[in-house]
Amino acid sequence: MPNNDNQHAADPRATTAERQLDATGNHRVLITGTGLYTPEHAVSNEALVASFNAWVAADNAANAEAIARGEREPRTESSAEFIVKASGIHSRYVLDAEGILDPERMRPRLPARDNDQPSVQCEMGVAAAREALAAAGVKAEELDLVIVACSNLERPYPAVAVELQAALEAGGYAFDMNVACSSATFGIETAANAIRSGSAQRVLMVNPEICSAHLNFRDRDSHFIFGDACTAVVLEAADVATRTDGFEVLGTRLVTRFSNAIRNNFGFLNRTAVLEDDVASATTLDSATHREQADDKLFIQEGRRVFREVCPMVAELITTHLGELEADGGDLDRMWLHQANRHMNDMIARRVLGRDPSSEEAPIILDRYANTSSAGSVIAFHLHHADLPAGSLGVLCSFGAGYSAGSVLLKRCG
Repeated sequence: MPNNDNQHAADPRATTAERQLDATGNHRVLITGTGLYTPEHAVSNEALVASFNAWVAADNAANAEAIARGEREPRTESSAEFIVKASGIHSRYVLDAEGILDPERMRPRLPARDNDQPSVQCEMGVAAAREALAAAGVKAEELDLVIVACSNLERPYPAVAVELQAALEAGGYAFDMNVACSSATFGIETAANAIRSGSAQRVLMVNPEICSAHLNFRDRDSHFIFGDACTAVVLEAADVATRTDGFEVLGTRLVTRFSNAIRNNFGFLNRTAVLEDDVASATTLDSATHREQADDKLFIQEGRRVFREVCPMVAELITTHLGELEADGGDLDRMWLHQANRHMNDMIARRVLGRDPSSEEAPIILDRYANTSSAGSVIAFHLHHADLPAGSLGVLCSFGAGYSAGSVLLKRCG
């Protein structure tokens, strides 16, 4: 793994000297602004369960004879209590609630747009970006780079990032990237490296996550997991930043390890396959509509396996990263972790800190936002950083499919 840490201070809590280059001769990097777009529709566990259970009852009735003959098992209902116990999620925000809660549809209704209209992700990105730019005191035309990093892009090309760049009338260049739920931390490192090297001074990194569109709302084990949101982060070289109370990026660390435990097989090669193969795995109700949306073309995961394999990997990543800066878990004031599952966050924080975390040390936002993929850790940072005094040390960490994980160590300036 490449070394991308700024080793300008042995003690990450020490006051940073008023130089604009670190000890390795690279430009210092600051996060000076963040933004958040939240959809207006909120769906509670109770509403989601009512829709799911209505579909379960209808599907069991439609297949009553097969169930009676023992040819298939009856589907099992869900419950709000089950969802909270499994994940810690109580509700989620989505772009369209009506389509999701319709037992005969159970997917968001997002009409196709004309090519001359702004894309959905571009609109989300503009809203989050404008808030982040305002917080940083940066004009869009001052940007040198725009990165759109998320788990699912609504089209292969032209890049959503280039569309967003045009909508904002931003300068520089732009590109898309995808590392699933780790896209934000991978995007932050990409932005930070561009600034460190001098190829950019100001970078906008945006995470427009429409997770409800790739979620199988007819799968009891995962129908509750995701929500929609968009986050934005402005990163600047220290010598051009006007905000003095941002967060310095002390270092970044990334890791990937291949696994099929989290997967989504949707792609342009799907149309080349024999559609009859999809029919067999499609649901009985509305099978004609869903013949090209078989289960493996949506989000699938082996939840227990993910928990067992990812938690140790992430805890080790953070601990090792801290050690490279001559720090440890006891030096952390805040952990902005990926918001996928409450139990995973508690486990990781416990391993890093050596004790149970407080709600202030490891803030949770998934209770009301659910899993928003790469946006989750940035939402936690956006909503839970203002109280930290100068010199505070925190880690922003995301993890997910791949497996992939990213650690970003931050120190509050002042």
